[in-house]
Amino acid sequence: MIFTIDKRNLMDYSIEDLEEIFKEKGLEKFRAHQVFQWVNRGIYSVDEMTNVSKDIRSAFKEEFHTGILDIVHKLESKKDETKKYLFELNDGNIIESVLMKYTYGYTACLSSQVGCRMGCSFCASTGIGFKRNLTCGEMLGQIITMQKDSGQRIGNVVIMGIGEPFDNFDNLIKFLMLVNHKDGLNIGYRHISVSTCGLVPRILELSKENIPVTLSISLHAVNDSLRSELMPVNDKYSIDKLIAACKIYTKDTGRRITFEYSLIKGINDSIKDAKELSVLLSDIHCHVNLIPVNEVKGTAYKKSNRARIQSFCEELGKHGIEATVRRELGSDINAACGQLRRGMVEG
Repeated sequence: MIFTIDKRNLMDYSIEDLEEIFKEKGLEKFRAHQVFQWVNRGIYSVDEMTNVSKDIRSAFKEEFHTGILDIVHKLESKKDETKKYLFELNDGNIIESVLMKYTYGYTACLSSQVGCRMGCSFCASTGIGFKRNLTCGEMLGQIITMQKDSGQRIGNVVIMGIGEPFDNFDNLIKFLMLVNHKDGLNIGYRHISVSTCGLVPRILELSKENIPVTLSISLHAVNDSLRSELMPVNDKYSIDKLIAACKIYTKDTGRRITFEYSLIKGINDSIKDAKELSVLLSDIHCHVNLIPVNEVKGTAYKKSNRARIQSFCEELGKHGIEATVRRELGSDINAACGQLRRGMVEG
């Protein structure tokens, strides 16, 4: 790949941003809409903007690139059509995304950072280390590049890949506005889920943004001692603080929260754990997403067996907690977050 690190990414800019750029250059502001629409179609070069004058294209080509990402590696599941992508950014850093097919359409799972600094012990991303935040355009570029490569329209987005989205909050918010824009990808907020390990101040901040995405909380334990062992962020934001913030979020937004709970054999998958989880979530408008833990090289964590998972799910139901078991996609290509990138780094 020939890096264009000195050029700016057009996907980082809203129409309003582009209008300012056109104004500064003494050009017609209405051209900003045309450029924005072209970029969201997934063009490889500024020269593809056929309804923009050659002079403008020439000027922009010297200063900007279109934001399409370079595909370093791609794996395709033979079981369920899941596609896992390794993308190279303009500075040479590597990120990872997954495209999943459901009965209702295609969903993109995006990364929000290069690496992660949260240090969750069961996560494949932990061994990679943290490099930097992604820009809003680099997040958008994952969707547009996968859409371009697959030939499929992506109608749903989950920001659950490598990184902690709320640790990159400003870029996250701008990305959400860009991906929702009617002249862009026009993906509805209610078709977007944002996952966090529990950065309480950002949960409260999002509740005031009037952006009705689905908030997913990575919980994974019912007491502070275990959760701190699994997720160091709990030392700063305990379960009590996290649950209190979630209650404020549901009250302010009217939106149901999803709690992600990875079931680890012999660690957090007992009926006692299920009962305690039911008590913890008893007065929150929520749904529990049960996830068989991804077995990652370097950890001793093992998946709960199917019978235990089903019993756990049924126990939650007995106590009025709506729960489902996440369908495992891409199991033959290690489609869990961080596994492809980690495997290539270690290899």
